Amino acid sequence: MESLIQTIAIAALPVILAITLHEAAHGYAARHFGDPTAWQEGRITANPLKHIDPIGTILVPITILLLSTGGILFGWAKPVPVNFGRLRNPKRDMLWVAAAGPAANLAMLLFWATVMKLALLLPENFFTLPMAEMARVGMLVNLALMVLNLFPLPPLDGGRIAVSLLPSQAAWRFAKLERFGFPILLLLLFTGVLGALLMPVMGTVMGLVYFIFQFPV
Repeated sequence: MESLIQTIAIAALPVILAITLHEAAHGYAARHFGDPTAWQEGRITANPLKHIDPIGTILVPITILLLSTGGILFGWAKPVPVNFGRLRNPKRDMLWVAAAGPAANLAMLLFWATVMKLALLLPENFFTLPMAEMARVGMLVNLALMVLNLFPLPPLDGGRIAVSLLPSQAAWRFAKLERFGFPILLLLLFTGVLGALLMPVMGTVMGLVYFIFQFPV
């Protein structure tokens, strides 16, 4: 029980920041490009209560942990409302609004890597071990969220980026997959296909981070 409490205490901050700042970044980008909907609804905030979805943030990840034998931990937060019709150039600006979430996770990945580097450089003491473990969790969570959300399937961010880049007719047809997006993702997850596709990408990105920060392997 004590070990579980320690794990939650260490993981809570990086997980909450990864979820909330990802969603807040979408809202901030949408406001920048002309849609203030998320701002008007108070969603451009780091307050986790504004972003947590009871099913996607709590129930689905716990179920996956209990039933899955491995692969990608899957879940989602409450989507930030974006009215793409209010963007100044909806098709073009959709790309930047969608990319803002993974970009926030990339920034947090680098932040936690910096924390890890600091923990390794400091003389070992009572704080360095929990600091390093929190940084490790932060790096892994943000890496997973970034890579997963860039998967090119609506309604994930990668799907919206693909819709923005495709020619109009192809984009319209591809966007129609959105209503089937989550069932497809769950199927890919539990069959191991999602992990097989994303794990090599995650390994490459993490390897690059280790190289940049000169972490011991």
